[in-house]
Amino acid sequence: MNNFIVPIDFSETSKNAARYAAHISNGIPDAHIILYNVFEALEYGSDSSPLDTVDDGEDEARKSIVELALDSVRTELSAITNAKISLVAEEDNHFLDTLQKYVWNNNVQLIFMGITGSTLLGQVLMGSNTLNLVRRGIAPVIIVPPNAHSTSAKNVMLLTDFKDIENTIPINTVKSILDLFKPSLHIVNVDHEHYVQVTDEYKAERIKLESSLAAWKPEFYFIRLFDFVDAINQFVADNKIDLILTFPRRHSFLSNVFKTTSTTKLAYHSHVPIAAINA
Repeated sequence: MNNFIVPIDFSETSKNAARYAAHISNGIPDAHIILYNVFEALEYGSDSSPLDTVDDGEDEARKSIVELALDSVRTELSAITNAKISLVAEEDNHFLDTLQKYVWNNNVQLIFMGITGSTLLGQVLMGSNTLNLVRRGIAPVIIVPPNAHSTSAKNVMLLTDFKDIENTIPINTVKSILDLFKPSLHIVNVDHEHYVQVTDEYKAERIKLESSLAAWKPEFYFIRLFDFVDAINQFVADNKIDLILTFPRRHSFLSNVFKTTSTTKLAYHSHVPIAAINA
């Protein structure tokens, strides 16, 4: 089973991420979408008195309300995909920890998350949770920006600076993602230098990457980073890219970019989803 999890906070952004997951799950054998919500645990009792007996009936009622709301999302997605769709509601006050346990215990291949919520507070919470989840590296995270309208993953762009490929790009994880979508692969050299020199080192690294991903017959390109976001978005438009693969923690150049406003801008202003791969 190919398990894809979509955390849902019922904002339009999280539902947009679910729609994208539904669209690209079409054509994937044994695709399984998990709509996932962590609702806040209630505290009982006070500091001055013993804890009251937890009202299990009230907790079950709250869980039922969340599941009913999740089921309405499932109904919408069922019109998009034939994939199996499951609902999971968990009560906890630590969203990322709870999600991490679920992902590890349920063989989840991909996490789909929106980058903002429906309100200003939601933008802070959902955006922070998404980026913190990426940093944890528990599974590849596909960030679906609010203005992204992709419905496939047939043209994939892989960003790299061609430095120490073996240690900066988790090839097996990349292969597993490409195996799912079977896309055309565009490997793009991004470099902070204004001029790219085709050195012997670069040629050697390119050969390694080309050999590792030969099954997808990759095409190679250069991008000069005068403006990171504009350059990426222009390439996306020119080549009809559906999904961007990045390696924010393990990639020497992109790890630095990811800590700056450049990648935050890319996440918020990209026209297509971004797969952040740390594992």
